[in-house]
Amino acid sequence: MKLMRSEFTKLLYQKRTYFGWAGLFVVPILAVLALYLSRNQAHHDQGPGGFIALALHNGMYVPVAALVLLSAFLLPLLASMAGSFPLAGEAEQGTIKTWLMHPVRRGSVLFSKWGVAVLYMAISLALVALSAYGAGAVAFGLHAPLLLSGASVSVAQGIWLTFLSYLFVLAGIACVLSLALLFSTFTNSSLTAAVGALVVVIVMEILGNFSYFDFLKPYLFTSHLDAWQSLFSQPISWSPIVKGLFAFGAYIVVLMSAAWYKFRRKDILV
Repeated sequence: MKLMRSEFTKLLYQKRTYFGWAGLFVVPILAVLALYLSRNQAHHDQGPGGFIALALHNGMYVPVAALVLLSAFLLPLLASMAGSFPLAGEAEQGTIKTWLMHPVRRGSVLFSKWGVAVLYMAISLALVALSAYGAGAVAFGLHAPLLLSGASVSVAQGIWLTFLSYLFVLAGIACVLSLALLFSTFTNSSLTAAVGALVVVIVMEILGNFSYFDFLKPYLFTSHLDAWQSLFSQPISWSPIVKGLFAFGAYIVVLMSAAWYKFRRKDILV
């Protein structure tokens, strides 16, 4: 816990932390503004999961629509940066040598950096939700949401389903964090590690969009990132959610095990 507190304190003293949070906070507001100004001309198709169309009538769906918009690129981008900088960034600055020369376990250092990166993304998603709820309430009001299956639930249940959706996305984003952290054990460049992780994620997304590679989809964590949408059906289809969580957990365990194996052998003089 001491290492976690130290890492989080360092995070709060970095300007890039607040730039990332500010950017994510503003995106839902801009999206709601665009929806509000074009609501009379909007083509009411289902769109990506139908949530953007639903958000035009109910601000309760704005946080969910924000997930649809952000999970394709911006969240993986921020996650790759958050996962690569704690280790490779310190290697660039030379401070990682100071860390490793102290009597601390390298595994503890590695996992404290991973934990703070996950916490950073959790706060980021919380800011997205708060911003989206606020902007949605002002523009469209908050009403009992109508699910994709046609059933209606209470506002409290709608908030609960949204909360579960954000937790699921956080678990998926943790895979990107783990991938970036693994790459950062091979390089002393945070940019290289972040770009490498983002390229892998983009390649996975491309493969998942071609029917020829359907046999790969169960093994690509990116193919499960939108499984949270089944929460908004009645009854809830838990199968894709469970499969997604299992895939996320498997990726995180494998990637972090590889990162730990590489980091524990890393030469601090390099």
